[in-house]
Formats: sequence, structure tokens, C-alpha cells
Amino acid sequence: MLFWLGCAAFALTILISVSLHELGHMITGKRFGMKVTKYFVGFGPTIFSFHRGETEYGLKLIPLGGFCKIVGMTPQDDDVAPEDQHRAMWRFPVWKRTVVMAAGSITHFMLALVGAWVMAWSIGLPNIALPNTPEEQRAAPAMIFVGDCVRLSLSDTSPECVPGQNGAVAAPAKAAGLRTGDVITKVGTTTVASYGQLTDAIRAQAAGPTPFEFVRDGQTGTATVNLVSAERPPLDDPDGPVSQVPVAGVNWETDQPTVIEYSPLGAIPASGEFNWYLVENSIKAMARIPEKIPALWNSITGDERDPDTPISVVGASRIGGEAIEKGVPEVFWQVFISLNVFIGLFNLLPLLPVDGGHIAVAWFEAIRSWVYKRFRRPDPGRVDYYKLMPVTYAVILIGGAFTLLTVTADIINPITIFK
Repeated sequence: MLFWLGCAAFALTILISVSLHELGHMITGKRFGMKVTKYFVGFGPTIFSFHRGETEYGLKLIPLGGFCKIVGMTPQDDDVAPEDQHRAMWRFPVWKRTVVMAAGSITHFMLALVGAWVMAWSIGLPNIALPNTPEEQRAAPAMIFVGDCVRLSLSDTSPECVPGQNGAVAAPAKAAGLRTGDVITKVGTTTVASYGQLTDAIRAQAAGPTPFEFVRDGQTGTATVNLVSAERPPLDDPDGPVSQVPVAGVNWETDQPTVIEYSPLGAIPASGEFNWYLVENSIKAMARIPEKIPALWNSITGDERDPDTPISVVGASRIGGEAIEKGVPEVFWQVFISLNVFIGLFNLLPLLPVDGGHIAVAWFEAIRSWVYKRFRRPDPGRVDYYKLMPVTYAVILIGGAFTLLTVTADIINPITIFK
């Protein structure tokens, strides 16, 4: 029951976010004097509506977003009455149109900032300084996590590694007395200063007894680790050729907190830093979307779902439901914040029909007019949106297909963050 309540709650928060997105368009449009005729939450048949001033407000049956109608968004729109021609959106200065069209994304960014601020002083924010990628972990201090067991063969896919079963052995580092949290400073005769140097130094040894120097609680110590030979791919290529290499049974560890709590005042800059971190990673994620499509398709046809593949609102709602069910609301809010940042950035892409496409057209018109004026040529006027319709339809088709793919994957083979 908690799972489904969490799913519904997350879906509701997204619906509210999108409704506020449209509210941002409406408020800024009205402030500039544009005529807004409709503001609705949802799509499809109207459940109820009422008029206030010149705008009709209402609720529609299908809760998958909302819309706000500003008359005369393009010169080709035929919804402008003669007496409202001066209020058509396309007649306003480019900066005003930019503010109105960007207001939706700005609303998402504001929601993400407020959400991060509340999260920072109530339950804490993830520590973004922690190394998250293999490259960052290799550059981190050589602090180790000492395991209990080492699999010697990659063909061992048993659920649990147990010494003596399927060829697995007790971890050499643990048998030698090393502990989780130790910082390794030397392997054999090789001095190490980072975790990457540690793994390189271990692989450069021969299997057998090898002296390790370490620091524990400020005190130096030594241990002799009996390195064992195991099947492993290259460190920089997980899919590369497998060979026999010496291993100690250690992984990267850190003593830094995973979550940091802030005071209400300290949460202000922290929430900004956290959101900028999300912006950078969302841009990287969007750039990787094309290469993730095969993995999405394969997850539908039977492969294991890659947790790094894109998710839809359906998938995000499932994760939100899991977070509530497992009693970890911080995950719920972190996904909500991340999704708002992603939606805000996505809507600024210079592609029609999203907001960024209208902004791009407006600035193209302004720059083109400026250039023509400098060369004393007649102003070419406004862009004909009808000529852009093939590109717009292509974007809608690709976007629709991608949405269908992600929704299908989230239903058939959803990502779960709780094992």
C-alpha cells in the first residue's frame, strides 16, 4: 500500500510542477500585457472550468500535464481578434517573449532550489564532493574496504561469495590483518598515494606474499598479504580481455559522509551548489541519451536493465513509491529535484515545439533583422512557422517514440534502487 501511495504522491508532485510551469508562462505573459485566454491542468475532456477576467481556468480529465494559451504565439496563428492584434505575443520585443517562454523552465529550477534547500536542513543533501566515477575514485586517497571473500573466476555468478565454494577464497587482505578504513601507503617497494596507484601496484606484483604498509588511526603499520591470482579484465576496460592478475580482496573506501546536513542559512549556498551539480550531470545525461537507446531496447527484450538508462515519469514514480515504502523520503525528494532540473533543461533545448525552440526562433529573427539592417537591406520579417513544421513533426515523432520506449521499459523491466 505504501508503494502505491508513494507512486501516486510522486506523480502528483510532477503534475503540480508541470502546472506551475504553465503558471509561469501565464503570469509573465499577463504582466507584459499579452492576452492569456486559457489555463488548464490536465488534458482531454473538461471536468470543470470558470472565467476570471479574460482567462478561462479549469481542470481536465487526463492528469498528464497542463497548458496555457497565449494568443498570437506565432504570426501564423489565426486566433487573434482584430482588437487584440497589438497584444499578440509575436508582436512583443524579443526579450519579453524570451522571459515568457523561459518562465516555465525557471519555475522548475526554482522548485528544485526550494526542494534542495528544505532537504538540506531537514534530512541533508548528498555529499557531491564524494568520488562517483571510477576515474574520481582512482584519484582519491588509497583508503580500502576489506572484503571477506574473493571470486577467482568470472564464471562464478553465484548470489553470494563464500570461501571454499565455486573456487572462491577468503580475502587475502583480511587474512593478513588489514581492516576497512586503512590507508595503504606502499605495496612491495612501490609507494602509493591514491587508490588508482594502489590497484596498479597490486597488479604489478607477482602472486604470493607481498608487504603492505598502511596508516590506521594515525599509526603506521605493515602486513604481509598473500596475493592470489584471479580472472580480471583490464582496470580501464571492464569489457576487455580477461587475464590472470594478482588480487588482495580490497575495494575503494572513504571516511567522508555520504549525506551532509546544513543549517537553514547554510542550506542556501549548499542548495545552489547541489542544483548546479545536477545541471552539469543532466546535460551530460542528455548527451548520452542516443547511446543508451540500444540498452533500453534490450531491457525490453529480456536483458538486465542498466540503471544508467533514462527513465520516464512512470519509472520516476516507481522509484518514489519504493522510497516511501522503504522509509527513505530523501530518495523521493532527490528524484523529484533531479527530475525538475532535467525537465527545466529539456524545455530549453532549441527545438520546436518545446519552449527553447520558440526562444531560438525569436532570437534568430532578431539577429537576422539586425544583420539585414547593418547591410541596409529590407527587414526579412518573421519566420514562417509552417516551413518549420516538418522539423517540428520529426521532433515530436522522435520524442514520442523515445517516451514510449522508456515507459515500456519502466513497466516491463523497471529500475529499482532497493535490492
